[in-house]
Amino acid sequence: MSPFFLELGQTVAERWQALNFDPAAFPSLARLALEERPPSAHVELAELLHEFLSEDAQPTQSQSGFGQPELIVFEHPRFYIQLLFWLDGTTDIHQHTFSGAFHVMEGSSIHSQFAFLEPEPVSAHLQLGRLERLETQLLEKGETVEIVSGKGFVHALFHLETPSITVVVRTHTDPGSGPQFTYLPPHLAVDPFQNDSLTTRRKQLLDVLENIGDPSYPELVCEMLQRLDFERGFFILQNGMVHLQASGFWDEVWAVFEAKHGRLADFVRPTLQEILRRDALVGLRGCVLEVEHRFFLALILNNLDRKDLLRLVGLRYEGDPAETVARWQAELEEGHEDAAWVLEGAASVLN
Repeated sequence: MSPFFLELGQTVAERWQALNFDPAAFPSLARLALEERPPSAHVELAELLHEFLSEDAQPTQSQSGFGQPELIVFEHPRFYIQLLFWLDGTTDIHQHTFSGAFHVMEGSSIHSQFAFLEPEPVSAHLQLGRLERLETQLLEKGETVEIVSGKGFVHALFHLETPSITVVVRTHTDPGSGPQFTYLPPHLAVDPFQNDSLTTRRKQLLDVLENIGDPSYPELVCEMLQRLDFERGFFILQNGMVHLQASGFWDEVWAVFEAKHGRLADFVRPTLQEILRRDALVGLRGCVLEVEHRFFLALILNNLDRKDLLRLVGLRYEGDPAETVARWQAELEEGHEDAAWVLEGAASVLN
């Protein structure tokens, strides 16, 4: 076990116990402990990895699949410390069922916080509302941010370097803070941990029909949408959206969903359009190696207004931010065939 994280964990445990394990005190306590002895200044990554790979005396590792990968470096009955490695750079907009603090150990990140306004529950696992971005900041190596469980802390991180590493000091689960919604801007909140295995299998079977070019695919989707509730219908619609648009059946299928759900469908159309926009940007970013261009695409992913976009460019790069953005746009469009189409949706911000 890493001596540094053993000491950090013991410090947090002693201080929290002195406060009778008050859950409200944990985020600030965790942040202060990370700021007093920041891992970014005291942990040698190569040494940590060598020790973890060669020594069996390590904390129990989770099976969460979170991080790329996740390492548990300290465990306690009430909290633990994890290292999260990030390779692809993007996290969904989400909230947490735990509290604590995270610290940028390696790399840097664009961090956005949101509020989900006027929530309207449709089921226990899906809500409608209006997602509003509150602020966006550039987190550099060594910075620390508190995590508050529940809907009071909705955020997303766009990691700029590969790999980026965050250290998280966190509780296991805070009672009453679930579900841990993921947000699909601008209007949906969904529970990604809802285990609806029947819907999952149905989507997989539809994917099989798509792959073999079965002509009954659109008709089957229409039949399903006429029968299914709003939540399951949305996931079927989302799953087949790209194929239905490419095959020319989208309008027909959408009309079925709209007729069944009326006003609720008004929340879905812009959300599906935003999913397409974000997927296209993530796809382009996956093909881009230049650090400046990846930073630029991360900003576009955040759907910033022009003022905030130029402010963040100015924080990281010298020169006129507007000229820098224009240069990046031109370089991307010249170097990547799909860039002009992908960036078209951000024209009002870029020009």
